[in-house]
Amino acid sequence: MDENLHSPQRRLIELRIEHADLDSLIDRLAEQSPLDDLALRRLKKRRLRLRDQISQLEGIVDPPEPA
Repeated sequence: MDENLHSPQRRLIELRIEHADLDSLIDRLAEQSPLDDLALRRLKKRRLRLRDQISQLEGIVDPPEPA
């Protein structure tokens, strides 16, 4: 059971949830006035790092088939 807690599939799900949460937070922050540009930029950079991690894990979990 412990191996399932640290599996790439589980980590991928966690990263996708965190990415979706950041999307929602960024949308809400962008609608606020006055706009906090620094916080918004930091959240967007964090979201991009998550997207990169998700892409890497997707390659591990479901590697592309050779052409």
